[in-house]
Amino acid sequence: MILAVSNLKNPSPLSDGYRGRFAPSPTGPLHAGSLVAALGSWLDARKNGGKWLLRIEDVDTPRCVPGADQEILRQLLACGLQWDEKISWQSSHQERYQRALERLNTLKCLYPCTCSRQAISNTLAALGIETPRNQEVIYPGSCRPASILMNDLGNTPSQKLAWRLALPTGCQVEFEDLRLGHQQQNLNDQVGDFVLCRNDGLFTYQLAVVVDDAEQAITHVVRGVDLLSNTARQIHLQELLGYPRPQYLHLPLVLDEQGEKLSKQTLATTIHTQDAKQALQELRKAALHLGLRNLPAGDTTSIAEWLLAATHAWDYRSI
Repeated sequence: MILAVSNLKNPSPLSDGYRGRFAPSPTGPLHAGSLVAALGSWLDARKNGGKWLLRIEDVDTPRCVPGADQEILRQLLACGLQWDEKISWQSSHQERYQRALERLNTLKCLYPCTCSRQAISNTLAALGIETPRNQEVIYPGSCRPASILMNDLGNTPSQKLAWRLALPTGCQVEFEDLRLGHQQQNLNDQVGDFVLCRNDGLFTYQLAVVVDDAEQAITHVVRGVDLLSNTARQIHLQELLGYPRPQYLHLPLVLDEQGEKLSKQTLATTIHTQDAKQALQELRKAALHLGLRNLPAGDTTSIAEWLLAATHAWDYRSI
């Protein structure tokens, strides 16, 4: 039976003022890299007289660590990074993601996929295509039908399906990054049809972040440059769903001694925020990474005083 398609709720239009956000995944406490993203997005919002929202991106529930969200909140508050509106948890937004998926289905943009990661790897190998380490695996289109029809989005018990977005031919996306300038990506050549709903029923980051940014009327997305390659996909989804496009600013990553991005997977060390002195020291290290110099350095400086000085000094063009 075809699911009845409900009207997709129109998100709030972009407000006249600045609305930014920090959206950590609760897979562990904040580390130096995630604090850089938090501080950069907070400073950009404050410098522009805007609001800074906090969204916990726990849509990938198997990867979430119990209690990590509360530890992240504690760390942010210890660093003086207060949010302006009610905290949002992605795990409570399943209905809005389903409505978006149904909307894309009516646009005949979806098709079911039964490919495993191994099957995709085998297909690419047979085609002589090698995927470098830490690079995007380009979907070869194994399950894509000749024509896209209206689909039944309810998975049957006997066969679990993922749902992929069918890209149009020549899907070239261009945008301006505030720090990095002109960007472009051909989604057909560099990504391929990508998954919006996994075969375990979980919605993917790509869909969830687009829907939530629109629902929260986010005007500016300030985040790490590791997410730059996702931006074209998100812009394409925004256009399909009729959402406005935020401005994007991608910050430089904090790397470990091997030149790898700091992450929970690389055993990044948790920042120390047990007292105000430790928290201020972590903020100072993050600020140096963001190109901020000549900020108050005395031991008697409070976090509030330091953040005010950092806000006045903030200029992403100096990074």
